[in-house]
Amino acid sequence: MTYQVDTNGFYGKFGGAFIPEMLYSNIDYLQKNYRQIAELDNFKKDFDDLLRDYVGRPSPLYFAPRLSQKYGGKIYLKREDLNHTGSHKINNTIGQILLAKHIGKTRIIAETGAGQHGVATATVCALMGMECLVYMGAHDIKRQAPNVARMKMLGATVIPATSGSQTLKDATNEAIRDWINHPEETHYIIGSVVGPHPYPDMVARFQSVISEEVRWQLKEKTGSELPDYVVACVGGGSNAAGIIYHYLDDPSVKIVLSEAAGKGIESGESAATSVLGSIGVIHGSKTMLMQTEDGQIIEPYSLSAGLDYPGIGPMHAHLIDTGRAQVYSATDQEALDAAYELSAIEGIIPALETAHGLAILGKMDLKSEEVVVINLSGRGDKDLATFIENHPDID
Repeated sequence: MTYQVDTNGFYGKFGGAFIPEMLYSNIDYLQKNYRQIAELDNFKKDFDDLLRDYVGRPSPLYFAPRLSQKYGGKIYLKREDLNHTGSHKINNTIGQILLAKHIGKTRIIAETGAGQHGVATATVCALMGMECLVYMGAHDIKRQAPNVARMKMLGATVIPATSGSQTLKDATNEAIRDWINHPEETHYIIGSVVGPHPYPDMVARFQSVISEEVRWQLKEKTGSELPDYVVACVGGGSNAAGIIYHYLDDPSVKIVLSEAAGKGIESGESAATSVLGSIGVIHGSKTMLMQTEDGQIIEPYSLSAGLDYPGIGPMHAHLIDTGRAQVYSATDQEALDAAYELSAIEGIIPALETAHGLAILGKMDLKSEEVVVINLSGRGDKDLATFIENHPDID
């Protein structure tokens, strides 16, 4: 079995492109051409040069000695938090802005939850001199104020989504409405491995630089390219797709994903899609999502804005459905505790999203010789207000 996308845009029974007619020509063109464009010598050179000289890649693979001592295993952190803009999101936006230029688009739209993708999109639009509109839930605008300020400073227009829960799902809805109304001049830079084909595959490929680097970095450090585990938090799942991409079809490497349990899986305030979800269509893709019996979206909840989404990408739905990936969940409090712990024992303040991946280490029963690579997908500057508010000794 292969876990890559097939020619029709499906991962097993998940994926596809369920789109309004107004977007058909855009999606059809991308489906037929994006891989060939991405393989052009000039595209690859521009992409590689920008990742190196602008983003700062390769990002380090750091052995975390005190974390390893506490949880067992040999724990390595892939330091995507050290990228320009502070997360893995820039890898994908560099690729997509080059694609947009190649196909003659002049206007860029994006959705964002935690704001990291919005910042990364605003950054590459400033770099390329393109108009940038970022849709963000009104609730997320309040809880991610530092990133909103960064987007505006970079020249982006931040548009609040005021429907529903006013979070990531609603921002995505608004971005798709914009795209339907402006299909000719607009490219939609989707930030995760969600949406209609070819977006899940395209975003995963641009993010695959993460696992490509891990293979040779781990070989240098341990003598083997293959860890025992790769671990990542998962909402839509772009950081997870990036860290697992070059290990998908190697069964010796276990894939471990961590979902946001919010206030508890059975609390009614959760975003644990693998447990609470069922098969349906959301934002143009057939996947696992949280919905009622008649197909209405159930509002997700997580203290983490980037994981506050009612579905997961079709790649991850397939990995979970086939048993290729093991899924744990972490509550808000577990993620907060993991963030405080990493800060205290390794001197690294992680993003709240990333902390969900760290929070499940104690649930994995690691052996001392096992090698674990965790995608440290973002830094915690944007979450300092949340960390301060929820810590009894910080004021």
